[in-house]
Amino acid sequence: MKKKILVIDDELSIRMLLENFLSKSYEVLTRNDGMEGIRFLEEGNMPDLIVADIQMPNMDGYDFIKNIRASGFFRDIPLVMLSGIESSQEKVKCLKLGANDYMVKPFNPEELAIRIELLLARK
Repeated sequence: MKKKILVIDDELSIRMLLENFLSKSYEVLTRNDGMEGIRFLEEGNMPDLIVADIQMPNMDGYDFIKNIRASGFFRDIPLVMLSGIESSQEKVKCLKLGANDYMVKPFNPEELAIRIELLLARK
């Protein structure tokens, strides 16, 4: 059975890119923002890993990380954050909040796939 990856990004192009690229190896589910992502999880869906953007409407990536890590059910799901901001401060903030990895957009999908593979192997 394929592992499930939840991709949360308000940019359709990123969702489509990741869906196309990752669906060779994984079952890819997509949502538009952190709010939708949380709702999806609360409906009983359990992805093996989440890739989420930081700059999103309704609930940004920081609040999303806080929500996930505060939850007894979801706190162990590996989280890879995507950001258009290349700043060490942003990265540190995400990692301190509990993200497992951080990639700057535009990113190489192959590199992201390898990072996902490594995180899933560790789980």
